Amino acid sequence: MPLHIAIVNLMPKKQETEQQLLRLLEATPLSVQTTFLRMESHTPKTTPLAQMAHYRTFPEIEHNHYDGLIITGAPVETIPFASVTYWEELCRIMAWSTTNVRSTLHICWGAQAGLHFHHGVEKYPLPKKMFGIFAHDVREDTPLLRGFDDVFWAPHSRHTETRAADILAAPGLRLLSTSPRAGVYMATSQDGRNQIFVTGHSEYDALQLRDEYARDVSKGLPIRVPENYFPNNDPTQTPPNVWRAHAHLLFANWLQFCVQDKASG
Repeated sequence: MPLHIAIVNLMPKKQETEQQLLRLLEATPLSVQTTFLRMESHTPKTTPLAQMAHYRTFPEIEHNHYDGLIITGAPVETIPFASVTYWEELCRIMAWSTTNVRSTLHICWGAQAGLHFHHGVEKYPLPKKMFGIFAHDVREDTPLLRGFDDVFWAPHSRHTETRAADILAAPGLRLLSTSPRAGVYMATSQDGRNQIFVTGHSEYDALQLRDEYARDVSKGLPIRVPENYFPNNDPTQTPPNVWRAHAHLLFANWLQFCVQDKASG
């Protein structure tokens, strides 16, 4: 039987995000069947609804049970949670996930949203965008981090942060990975399985940050060259993907130990 994974895709380039997530989910020996969800309370500006004909809305699936759920990042991180147009709908989905989903993987702003909704953890504005590829450590030996190097690399692209002190102070959370430069990377619920919060973008392909940088430059926005990304810090050079192995391992471990294996913790 395949693992049934629902994906709330809040990213602006939805087809690109679909491809990135499916590449990782389908790279393991496990059979996966995906259902993509869109916000009924929000009309996307960058992806025509005609290109989202295969997407479902929450009322269409709310009586279903899923093995896993992914909530992606979204370009709304500088907006207060309650002011996001689809916040109430997303809250209904996150509440539903506690009874109808075995494990939920929250990514970037999705992680901040999940930490705030489930555990009351706040997000804080950064003086400059956290933008680039950063080294992270492993703080605990858990199934989710099995096989990780002691130091591994992952992309970040965000204007706000979650603070380690807030996670450590929350009785229902465990802090699994941090970065000296980028801060919190991964936290989980106490059981290490039901709720996974990843503040970075491990699913990004090699050129995603290059495209985001070029976009912001073209708009005249105050953006720095992504850290630790281009060879010699030169945007004319092709950036190598130094996080691919970590990304595949993260999603494989999530599927095996959190989604498939009920006994893992």
